[in-house]
Amino acid sequence: MKGQIHSFETMAGLDGPGMRVVTFLQGCPMRCIYCHNPDTWSIKQGLEMDSKAVLRKVLRYKSYFGEKGGVTLSGGEPLLQPKFAKEILKGLKENNVHTAIDTAGVELNDDIEDVLEYTDLVILDIKHTEALKFKEITGQRLSKTLSFLQYVKSQKIPLWIRQVVVPGINDTKEDMIALSELLKGIPSIEKVELLPYHNMGVAKWENLGLVYRLRGIVAPTDKTMNLLKEILLNKGFKIE
Repeated sequence: MKGQIHSFETMAGLDGPGMRVVTFLQGCPMRCIYCHNPDTWSIKQGLEMDSKAVLRKVLRYKSYFGEKGGVTLSGGEPLLQPKFAKEILKGLKENNVHTAIDTAGVELNDDIEDVLEYTDLVILDIKHTEALKFKEITGQRLSKTLSFLQYVKSQKIPLWIRQVVVPGINDTKEDMIALSELLKGIPSIEKVELLPYHNMGVAKWENLGLVYRLRGIVAPTDKTMNLLKEILLNKGFKIE
């Protein structure tokens, strides 16, 4: 099975438990206004690789994974190439490697359900909890992400929830309360990660001839981030 790969990151420590290899798949249907990797959007770009070649490459690092580490498929949006992703994850499970996908839950269909059969951890990026703002941020429908979330819940797959905090978009007390309401009652959520917005991807936008709409927006302060995290902590979530 062939697919399009953007890049690999070895010895990564943030995208899942333990030491990991992150495999970035090419292609994404979202057009997030703060995306720091717009060069991953087009599925026609990147490096074509066979799933077996991907496995050979990432399994070289198996001795570094220890008990908790493994491989994370990210992007772009890894579920845009579900059959390719499935072949990689299936091969990893056959080699007793922990698997994770870093996704925005852009779709739910039979092929994606097949991917989740071989997924030990879902890292789900929820851009916003309000449908209109979600559409403004991503160009996609919130309902798709919610359907994906409910399916993962039904399958009891361990979940990490992520949200990028962007000043003026989702940085208020009300935003965090809405997020906590959306997530309550999902016992498989292991933690929630709030990530401060940054503009390190602006140069990529310019190189691609794209207009970056958030010019002038600065990262949220440590005080703001701590206040938002405290709200979720008080709702019973483990926070990072």
